[in-house]
Amino acid sequence: MRRFWLLFAQTVTVALALWFVVAALKPEWLEGKPKQVQVGGPGNGVPVLQAPSQPVAGSFRDAAAKAMPAVVNIYTSKASRQSHPLLKDPFFRRFFGDRAPPDEQLASLGSGVIVSSDGYILTNFHVIDGADAIEVGLADGRKAQARIVGTDPETDLAVIRIKEDKLPVMALGDPERARVGDVVLAIGNPFGVGQTVTFGIISALGRNNLHINHFENFIQTDAAINFGNSGGALVDTNGNLLGINAAIYSQTGGSVGIGFAIPVSTAKMVLESIVEHGAVVRGWIGIESQDITPELADSFGLPKRSGAIIAGVVRGSPAERAGILPGDILVAVAGEPVADTSEMLNLIARLEPGAKTPMTILRKRREATLDVTVGRRPRQTP
Repeated sequence: MRRFWLLFAQTVTVALALWFVVAALKPEWLEGKPKQVQVGGPGNGVPVLQAPSQPVAGSFRDAAAKAMPAVVNIYTSKASRQSHPLLKDPFFRRFFGDRAPPDEQLASLGSGVIVSSDGYILTNFHVIDGADAIEVGLADGRKAQARIVGTDPETDLAVIRIKEDKLPVMALGDPERARVGDVVLAIGNPFGVGQTVTFGIISALGRNNLHINHFENFIQTDAAINFGNSGGALVDTNGNLLGINAAIYSQTGGSVGIGFAIPVSTAKMVLESIVEHGAVVRGWIGIESQDITPELADSFGLPKRSGAIIAGVVRGSPAERAGILPGDILVAVAGEPVADTSEMLNLIARLEPGAKTPMTILRKRREATLDVTVGRRPRQTP
């Protein structure tokens, strides 16, 4: 009996070894071959080959299936025109009937992403700007009325909320770990045709100076983003949210392979600030600035070509009270080096209003550190 079990164990071991060798060197031998089946009724059937059901190599179906339920379609109604006073006259109603032209027009303008089981949805500000009513269409067919929780025109983000049970939620990813060349999926409702997934890579990170928003730190992608994708999700291959699709570069209005998404780190900050304060709270010191160009650096004999030149100081502002003057060059905020105007705005915006913050300036080729009591950035009109 013992000899029988020993022989059995040896046979199984050899069989498994052969299987591993074949799987490593000739995996196609293990794949099922198509079998012939008949299509059609008896007597007039057509022989065709039916491939075996197998997982599709290189598919991102799992990431799409995980993320898609949390992406919603956003409909808004806006006052289009008022009924003409003559339509209330009985004489004219004989000709035009009792149906007056509609005062409101429902349109599918964009997409959104559910990021909380409490019903909070991230979308673009321009999607819901000026809306009188907002309706959200979920991927499972449900529709719900939404209210605006808060908006941030300076990043083109908005937070709306719906009251529904058992909502699908998309997990937030980490854009700091994203790299150029990473595969991403863009999910939204382009041109109102229905939920759509497109595929591409991250083309660039940290795009700014595009003059789209006041605060810019875009993820650039070649995944197709079209009209209606605004507010939708840019997700990684694990189905986690990397950014909110916001804009495209196009002369025709269609995708040409240059799309921009707001990183989820920015969206998370906006969400937290709106939920906590009802608006986004940013630091402000009251300066106007411009970038240091090579020409300016040469003409002024500047030892550094990084930083931001102070072009103007608002009267009575925190900067003026701290002694910052036009012509100074801001080179560091709270110890963080300033590369250009865009980075300076982002560094100052992250400061807490009321906090005293050291800022390093260059004045007449000499560095000095001034303590600035940060103010609250005034709300900007869109």
